[in-house]
Order: sequence, then structure tokens, then C-alpha cells
Amino acid sequence: MKLTGKTAIVTGGGRDIGLAAALKLAAEGAHVAINYFSSSDGADAAVEQITAAGGRAFAMKGDLTRAEDVDALVSRTVDEFGGIDVLVNNAGGLIARKKVAEMPLEHWTAVMDLNLTSTFLMIKATLAHMTSGAIVNLASQAGRDGGGPGAVAYATSKGAVMTMTRALSKELGPDIRVNALCPGMIDTDFHNIHTPDAGRRGYEAAAPLKRQGNTDDTANLILFLACDDSAFLTGTNIDINGGMLFS
Repeated sequence: MKLTGKTAIVTGGGRDIGLAAALKLAAEGAHVAINYFSSSDGADAAVEQITAAGGRAFAMKGDLTRAEDVDALVSRTVDEFGGIDVLVNNAGGLIARKKVAEMPLEHWTAVMDLNLTSTFLMIKATLAHMTSGAIVNLASQAGRDGGGPGAVAYATSKGAVMTMTRALSKELGPDIRVNALCPGMIDTDFHNIHTPDAGRRGYEAAAPLKRQGNTDDTANLILFLACDDSAFLTGTNIDINGGMLFS
């Protein structure tokens, strides 16, 4: 197995991409700390599945825009598993589609905190216990193309995550590699909530692979970036969108 004896933190791990990533890393031997905010059922079920298979995992609620919740998650991980080797920064979201003219400052700040500040806080806290390994950030295709209507704040925050990924790869190398995914249309609650069905069908029709992505597609890439199979990759923002955008 590719991560035997390693410890991973997966934020936003109670559903969708985060849940798939937590299960995938555990299946490759990692001890997994699963952060969630509202998806306790999925996080708890993941822990049950991992432990039933002989692995080690725990789930812990936390608002990762709050430094005290971040510190509590990192401290428990170190206490239970002895260190940290992999950090997957998956927590984030759009919150709501708002155009700039109608956007209150509170919305802008909330989106930035959810996607960007949480990533900063997790990386800062984790580095105190991480001498080598990999950081995998979740950016977005929106960080490249600006996203859909009303996604200015979200796209800007994800573009910043992409730039942070590049900068950190220089700051933390050679011992810690930092890479990111830029998912396009992945079949998750994000699009169930924020994307009309007609838009999703249009994506499928236009994409060279003629389908939306799924959480296993993203989890496989997260695993690749987390383990030594990607030992010569750092500072990358990898597109995973079925061929809808080339960069």
C-alpha cells in the first residue's frame, strides 16, 4: 500500500470529494483524521468503514475559519497518530451566487475565509508537526476561468489558493510538496445546490469525455499527489475537468 504508516488530515471529509479522499487514503494504509462541519453522518460512517477494514481514523467537527478549531484538529491528530504526513485542504464552498453589484462585504469575507483563510490556517498549524510529506489543496476550474454567474468571490478565492500552492511549493521544498486540483464539473452536492440541471446536461454534451466527473476521479488524483508516485511534482494546479478547459 502507498501510504502505510502515514497520517493524513482531510478537511471537509464528511461528504463528496473529501469523503472519497478519506476512504481512498485509508485504503492505501493511512491513518486518517476527518474534519467535518455539518456532515457528521458521512464522517462517522467513513470512520466505521475504515476501522472495520482494520484502519485507524477519527472524525471531528470544526469550523476551520476559526484558529482554535484548527488547532484542536491538528493537536488531536498528533496525539492519536503521532505526526502528520499528508494534509488535504478540501473544506470550502460557494455559499451563494452573488454578483458584485449586489454583494455585501460580509458575503465576500465569508467566501474568502471559507476557501482561503481556512487553507492558510490549516497549513500554518500543520507545519509545526510536519517535516516531510505532501499538501494537497482543492482549487477549482473557476480559479482559471472565473466561474459561472455570481461566482466572482468564489473564483477569486480559488485563484488565490492556486497562487498559494505555487508560492508554498518554493517555500516548503524540498521536504514538503504542495500541489492542487482544479476540478471542473464533478457530480457533488456543490452542483446539486448551485448549478441548474440544464447546465450540467450541457457540460456533459460539450465535454470530450461526455460526462461529469465523480468523486472517485478526484480521490484518485488526490492519492496520486499525496504519495510518492508524484515525487517530482510540486507547485502544480492540475486540471480535472473531462477536457473542458486546457491550461
